[in-house]
Amino acid sequence: MDLQELINMRRSVRAYKDQAVPEPVLETLLEAFRLAPSARNAQPYKLVVVHDAQRRQALARAANNQMFIAQAPVVLAAVSLEPERVMSCGVPACPVDVAIALDHLSLAATAAGLGTCWIGAFAQDPVKQLLGVPAQYRVEILMPLGYPADSASAKKRKSLQELVCAEQFN
Repeated sequence: MDLQELINMRRSVRAYKDQAVPEPVLETLLEAFRLAPSARNAQPYKLVVVHDAQRRQALARAANNQMFIAQAPVVLAAVSLEPERVMSCGVPACPVDVAIALDHLSLAATAAGLGTCWIGAFAQDPVKQLLGVPAQYRVEILMPLGYPADSASAKKRKSLQELVCAEQFN
């Protein structure tokens, strides 16, 4: 499968089979995360991999009771180690770096027949407490990971004409 096919296939999965992710497959996905580029190649983040069912349930409750998160056999939590760092363009660096790394992981997951979902709706302090994340760091994203329990539906996306400008913003 080529990259364009993976991009077309990737979707947000909100229903997961009760099927474990084999450790060698998980290691391949974590390696995709590790190899992603970051500003200054600093990789100022960590990834917490959660297998424990009770902890996954608690994370789902802390994520506005999105209980499908707990269905996934694995929940990933991306943590910024430099949450205050801003690039010279004025954009916070860590959310960008984390997004690049998780996008690599999510495409690798799609290639392995797995599904993911980006979760930004969660309460920061309870999630940090559940995962033992120190106060000076920030959890950027939660991402359930597992085998999809449903079939893919067509993605609704804007047209290129709505998204892309030539030469100047308009």
